[in-house]
Amino acid sequence: MAAKQPLSDVEDGLLAHLNANAEIPDSRSFASSLGVPHKDVEDVIKRLTAFRIVESADITKETWVLTDEAKGYAARGSPEVQLVAAIPPEGASKGALKERLGDVFDIGMKAAAKNKWIGFEKGNKDLVLRKVEDTRDELQEQLRRLENGEVIADKVIDDLKRRKLVTKEKSIWYSLKKGPEFVAKRKTLATDVTREHLKSGDWKDLEFKDYNYGAQGQPIAIGYSQPLLEVREAIQNIFLEMGFSEMPTNMYVESSFWNFDALFQPQQHPARDSHDTFFLKAPATTTQLPDDYLEKVKQVHQSGGHGSKGYGYDWKRDEAEKNLLRTHTTAVSTRMLYKLAQEKTFAPKRYYSIDRVFRNEAVDRTHLAEFHQIEGLICDYGLTLGDLIGVLEDFFSRLGMSKLRFKPAYNPYTEPSMEIFSYHDGLKKWVEIGNSGMFRPEMLLPMGLPEGVNVIAWGLSLERPTMILYGIDNIRDLFGPKVDFNLIKSSPICRLGL
Repeated sequence: MAAKQPLSDVEDGLLAHLNANAEIPDSRSFASSLGVPHKDVEDVIKRLTAFRIVESADITKETWVLTDEAKGYAARGSPEVQLVAAIPPEGASKGALKERLGDVFDIGMKAAAKNKWIGFEKGNKDLVLRKVEDTRDELQEQLRRLENGEVIADKVIDDLKRRKLVTKEKSIWYSLKKGPEFVAKRKTLATDVTREHLKSGDWKDLEFKDYNYGAQGQPIAIGYSQPLLEVREAIQNIFLEMGFSEMPTNMYVESSFWNFDALFQPQQHPARDSHDTFFLKAPATTTQLPDDYLEKVKQVHQSGGHGSKGYGYDWKRDEAEKNLLRTHTTAVSTRMLYKLAQEKTFAPKRYYSIDRVFRNEAVDRTHLAEFHQIEGLICDYGLTLGDLIGVLEDFFSRLGMSKLRFKPAYNPYTEPSMEIFSYHDGLKKWVEIGNSGMFRPEMLLPMGLPEGVNVIAWGLSLERPTMILYGIDNIRDLFGPKVDFNLIKSSPICRLGL
């Protein structure tokens, strides 16, 4: 291994050689002649080139280098020679040899058998016998020659490649000649005048490094606002301005009961299938469900009530107890409405939530398996579809999304239901941004809410409004493992319309 020398000695040696010979055709050979690593010579070359003391030209070559496996063979011997050396005169069992040699046993057995260096006792294939006294380790010799930079025959290289012992690596060396500011001994330039210089008077003889007035300062370490967080905060402020209170959303794992059944969503609904929902393996189920309310939900599913015929199927508690990653934050709304219904005196409420939900969906330009859902609901007497449309227009106009359209839709837990569309200037088309509706009596009345109380609600993803506001046409640039950090850095803090 090359000895470690001070870089000042390497620099002195390089300048002395150039002073006497005018050029250095190969920096690698020069490093070998000095007995130092090429990296040290490379560092000196870069420093001298910056001061125009030397001029350098790159020499790019591809060379064969040993893999980690081959370096081990070069140091300890080839697997076949290690194997033969481990066999005593009376022979050894395969198990004993494998325990001694470890990973090289199988490779050594094949190569030694191919060379006819080993055999087996008649009638006992487990006893390995040594058939030669001395073995020449040609493989180790070849690897050491290659490691020392010697030229190896193409046939040998092909054999080493076949055994995956060598790999091609690109190396960069340098050819050097004197530069326009060449000196045989570089004088160190001062950067500061010290107290000692002033006291001794040395400052009169000092040469100072030129001051670079065009040099850039250190970049300021600053953070960047993620568009999702910016829009989330803006939407949260809009809800607060409109008199809404935030719901607790810290339960990513939810039961099928609160996520589906309490919403009057039938147990055979396709959305409950594992193709759309992430079900948990452990814990797979929950038993912490309110029995009296569960019985009312079961009854309205099976037989109906409150003016409904129900679904007319055999409702199973086992299905309701299954745990899952919540598919929507409406599960949170269900819990809050049930809690509200248990209060002695009903009081109108406005609730909102913004948090993550999970759906087993195919990922594309506008869909992810994990995303954020925004949900708002108002619970009061005498609410109508007109109230819902008015609230939605007010809410989205505050977001800067005034181009809205509504389309009739179907949801198991809302009637009537509407899909919400907004025009995306980047995609040049109308994009669905949310769903809305009025919660059905079959959902609200089993909870215990008074007759005449209606709930209007809407939900949308956080990602789609953000894409519209920022003009982003691929959701994967905004959120997830392929997020575009350049987009985040270049996004304006203030957006038009928000």
